[in-house]
Parts: sequence; C-alpha cells; structure tokens
Amino acid sequence: MTTSDRIHAFRDDVLGDLDATGVAELVATRQIKPREAAEAALSRIEAVSALDAVEHLDPDRALDAADREQSGVFAGVPTLVKDNVDVAGWPTGNGSEAYTPRLARTDSDFVRMWATQGLTFLGKSRLPEFGFSASTEFMTRPPVRNPWNPAYSSGASSGGSAALVAAGAVPIAHANDGGGSIRIPAAACGLVGLKPTRGRITPDRLDETMPVKVVTQGVVTRSVRDTARFFAAAERAYRNPKLPAVRLVEGPGTTRLRIGVLYDSVTGPSDRDTRTATSDTAELLARLGHHVEEIPLPITEQFARDFSLYWGFLAWYVTATGKRGYGPDFDPARTDNLTKGLAAAFRAGYRRFPATLYRLRRTEREYRALFRTYDVVLSPVLAHTTPKLGYLSPTADFDRLFARLHAYVGFTPLNNVAGGPAISLPLGRTRSGLPLGAHFSADLGDERTLLELAFELEQAAPFARIQDA
Repeated sequence: MTTSDRIHAFRDDVLGDLDATGVAELVATRQIKPREAAEAALSRIEAVSALDAVEHLDPDRALDAADREQSGVFAGVPTLVKDNVDVAGWPTGNGSEAYTPRLARTDSDFVRMWATQGLTFLGKSRLPEFGFSASTEFMTRPPVRNPWNPAYSSGASSGGSAALVAAGAVPIAHANDGGGSIRIPAAACGLVGLKPTRGRITPDRLDETMPVKVVTQGVVTRSVRDTARFFAAAERAYRNPKLPAVRLVEGPGTTRLRIGVLYDSVTGPSDRDTRTATSDTAELLARLGHHVEEIPLPITEQFARDFSLYWGFLAWYVTATGKRGYGPDFDPARTDNLTKGLAAAFRAGYRRFPATLYRLRRTEREYRALFRTYDVVLSPVLAHTTPKLGYLSPTADFDRLFARLHAYVGFTPLNNVAGGPAISLPLGRTRSGLPLGAHFSADLGDERTLLELAFELEQAAPFARIQDA
C-alpha cells in the first residue's frame, strides 16, 4: 500500500493536523473563529466525499450555529453525530432502507449532553443497518470506505464517524457501542475509541429499555487527550453516583499494573498479524515496567451462543416494532439480509431466551472476577485484520455472513454484556500497512486506569498518522 492509496483531507488550513483540543484552544484564544473551523471542516468533508461516510449534511445550520457564542471544553470544534440518535430537525435513518426517515422533533438525551461541550454539529455520519454489522455496508447503497485504503472496510457500526475522523475531516465524532461499535471502527481506522462503563455517560432512552443494557455512547478521536477531555466534560454534565469519578486525566499514571493477556477468543484463534501486534504490545508494556502474563479465556463458547441469540432478539424487536418506532411505511421485507437472518434466528431459538438472559446477566460477576487479580486485560480488538469491502456485505447469504461476523467479532461483546470499560488504541499495523488496534479492558468504573495507560502508550509508541505514515 502506498500513500497514494489513502484518502485524507489534512491540509494547511485553520484545522491543520490539530486534534479537537488543539482546535478548541485556537478558538478560545481567538486565533480562529468557530465559523472558520466549520467552513474548513465542510470543505474537508467535500474533499473526502469518496469515502461515502456522511448521511446528512446541513451547512447552513452549522454555520449559523458557529456564529453564535458557545461555551464548553470543545467550543467551536466541528463534528458529526452518528445517524442512530436524534438531532432535532434532522432525519434519523439508522442506516436502513426499510423506511423513510422522519425529522426528529427533539434532541436525544446524549445529544443534549454533548451539546454542552460547545461543538458545532455539521450533520450525521453513516452506520450499517441498525448498527448490527461490523462493517458499514449496505444492500444497494455504496459502502463507507476506509481512508487508509478505500478497498477496505472502515469497521462498524460507527464506521462513518471513524472514517471522517481518521481522514481529518473533523477531529472528533460521535460513536456508540453495543457489541464493539466504538472500538471496531477505531481499530480499523487507526483511532482512539473508549467504550465507557455501563451508566457512565448519559444514556439514550432506547438504551435503557433493553433487557441487557449493552449500548453505551461515546466518541472516536485521534488523540488520548481528546477522549479524556470528552469524558471529564461528560462527567460534569452527568455524574453517576454509583460509579467512581473519572475526573480529567492529563497524562500517564505512575502505578505499574498487573496486565493479563489474551491472544485468542472463544470463537477461534487470531490471525498472524493480529497475534503479532498483540505480542508486540505486551512486550512494550513489559519494557515500561508493567507485570504482563498470558491468561486463560474468562468465558466459554456458551457466551458466544448467548450473545448471538441476544443479537437476534434486537433484530427481531426492531422488525416487530418498526411501524410503531420508525413510521407507518416501515417494511421488514426491505431490511437487509443480516437483519432478516438475525430476526429469523431469534424466532427459531426464542425458547432459549429466558435462560440466555439469565446467563448474560451473570456475566458481570464473571468479568469482574478477572480484576481481582489483574488491573487491565490486553487482547486484540478483532480476531483478524480488517477485511476488504464485500467480505461482510449484507448482500451475502446470511449463514455465510453470520459465520464470518461470529469469527471476526470475538473479543468486544464481553464488555458490552458485562458493562465494563474498554479502549482500542492504534498500536499495531498489518503487513499491508493498515491500522491494528490493541484492546484494553478494566473493571467497571475504572476508565481512569485505561486513560492513564493510554497516555503512557501514546507517548511510548506515537500513533501512526494517515497523512505521513
């Protein structure tokens, strides 16, 4: 892969190669105006239009908002919202071709909280249908492409957000995670992606209605400090009294950690590049003075079967309630092959659902037992390297597609079910030059340890940049 394969918008404008913190500092010191930042981001989005990462763009509204006085940690920073949460006046399509999106009447709970950080919302980023897939691809519409190599997937379900941040169109974007959807695209696109502890961030209403609350809100960024500042500001807006405070993390910790390492998942072994990248990260941690040792899998194949049935339940629920939830024109027959197949699989196995829920709800106890011995667990984000577009296309036969997803997404769902925090850091590369993420998990409520470790690793092994890698 050569630099000519990459698609990015980094240039000599007011955004430069700054992260969100850097842009906010220029705005705060009046070196640039929020309108200038928004105009530069809109120009950059146009420059990377070949990524097909944007679902809805509203330049007039964005520029009008940029002209109004804003306050907050990211005041004046341009961004996009993932198209599965509501922004008043914009359609919410959920990546689906099964209905015509209606204009949202109000902002979602998360969007209201995020707006307190002062960002300029430019529009909405794309996701696969209802966020069910690990690649942002569609039945009839073009896929979202990876800016590092447009022949490859950008991951999912926050694939549109990740592609835009990695390409330099915006420095930070909304993401959410129900089975890896912050961490998977962060790994594919070379970003920082922290899935918070369940209950840490203001939840959206739908997140709270699930029998197992697997979805959490967050962001994807190009720097650890941006992620840390997002969490500190979110905590000022909404503080969960049941969790220890994160507070603002500004650098590495001094405590040497006990780190357990997993190389393979319950769905099978990792491939060569992935295993090598994980081993290299483990060796780096040891050189930094941490105690590192390989550990056995904390869960069995039963967990994978249970999560698969729950995944199917979510698809069944969406299709069964679609007319009520999305509009009278919702047509289950127009959902993609993955949604149809998952819903059918749930209908075939629904009698097992009560026992499945019981076991999934017990997973938190099993997960937390790990952290009586270890402070952090290192693993791959995914079982193999980022696939080419088409490999996970929803146009494929469901059985083949599901088997591929099952083998690929072997590590991330545990954190969603157990509720624990986890972060993907772009510490590895494939032999062809694509990013490879390292996955770090911690006990519930311990985002601070993950962020301190992330700062240390970012300093020790600076993340590759698409514009000069």
